[in-house]
Amino acid sequence: MADRQQTDPAPQWWSRPEGTADSRRDGVPAPRPETRDGGGEHGAEGDGAAGQAAPTQEPSAQEPSAHEASAPEAPAHQVRYDPWGAQPLQAVDRGRDRRGFRLWQVAALAAATALLAGGIGGWVGVLAERQSSTRLELPQAAVADKGRAPDSVAGIAATALPGVVTLHVRGAKSSGTGTGFVLDPQGHILTNNHVVADAKEIAVTFSTGESVTAELVGRDSGYDLAVVKVSGVRGLRPLSLGNSENVKVGDPVVAIGAPFDLSNTVTAGIISATGRPVTAGGDKGDGSDISYVDALQTDAPINPGNSGGPLLDARAHVVGINSAIRGADKDDPDRQGGSIGLGFAIPINQGKRVAEELIATGRATHPVIGVTLDMDYTGDGARVGDKGEDGKPSVTAGGPGARAGIRPGDVITKVDGQRVRGGDELIIKIRAHRPGDPLTLTVLRDGRERTLDVVLGSANGS
Repeated sequence: MADRQQTDPAPQWWSRPEGTADSRRDGVPAPRPETRDGGGEHGAEGDGAAGQAAPTQEPSAQEPSAHEASAPEAPAHQVRYDPWGAQPLQAVDRGRDRRGFRLWQVAALAAATALLAGGIGGWVGVLAERQSSTRLELPQAAVADKGRAPDSVAGIAATALPGVVTLHVRGAKSSGTGTGFVLDPQGHILTNNHVVADAKEIAVTFSTGESVTAELVGRDSGYDLAVVKVSGVRGLRPLSLGNSENVKVGDPVVAIGAPFDLSNTVTAGIISATGRPVTAGGDKGDGSDISYVDALQTDAPINPGNSGGPLLDARAHVVGINSAIRGADKDDPDRQGGSIGLGFAIPINQGKRVAEELIATGRATHPVIGVTLDMDYTGDGARVGDKGEDGKPSVTAGGPGARAGIRPGDVITKVDGQRVRGGDELIIKIRAHRPGDPLTLTVLRDGRERTLDVVLGSANGS
């Protein structure tokens, strides 16, 4: 068969008729119609003689082909694809209409997810930790040397606490708590007189917790000191006594006591002043229970219950006996009942002498000059009265004052060069010494000052 070149007519692209169903995908063109001529390459073999080509005929309009007969009738006016038309017929796939998330929605979703994940993770972690057999151990510093410098507050407290006791006192009408400290291996304990005054029962508790009963040895209201004794107690730790003459303003001190029944309480401070004239007591009204103290002032916190406890220096030596505090005025609406940093202690030199006398005789002696003072005098100094009690002379005949040349009406302004501002202060300055000690008094008489030397006498205390 000879090859022949044939130019087929241009393909025709049909638009999809409305209402017709087509199994082809959108955009796929309809099949090209075949040309059946005898000389074409696609001739069909007939059923007749071999080698004869069956003639082909163009289907006429009157006789539709089998394909056309089975197809539905085409529309009257077929629409052809016009690539140059204003609105070409074509199928456009615009995809799925999606609405995007906004930025804040994404952030909120991420935050919520993180919180949820964190909560679940934490809960799972805690649950796993609780169910785990592994021991939980937090980091901690290793055990260090428990020793402290002897002159530190901790070192002083460790040395002194075994010798400090708490006193629980029961009287006929009331009970109270105070402090004391051991003086010697025999069981003598020094405390304040106002702690054990009118006591019916005295219980002493040591820092170890051991508690025993005690008996009163002696007391003196003028010095506000008392001694009690315990028996049958082993291992007593007496405190070392210092010298109050060595105390200077600014020295560090430590106070130990039972404020508000809180036993073994340790506080620290400094010596704020020395030689403070302090009077306490006077509840009886006749002056027989007034104590006169040439006190050490400290800012170490002292409260009710500290009375009778030791005031210690940097070597753990007792330099004072805590006895009184200064509170706010009673008519002050903002009055503070506890410590305001004004505490007062009896100097240990005075306490030592009184304690020795109380242990030896049960009573203490007071140094005197043998005169009666005018306590209503409001001028500067201590004035000797015109008359004594019950009409007796104000200057005791043959007494220390009479021998020194003191006369009624004299005003004593100084003791050993230290200013005296009143009768109470003169008594305090005298009681800071022992009977038999010499003193130099400055006396104002008839507008002139003169100096008198006196040797102190002795009187029994109350």
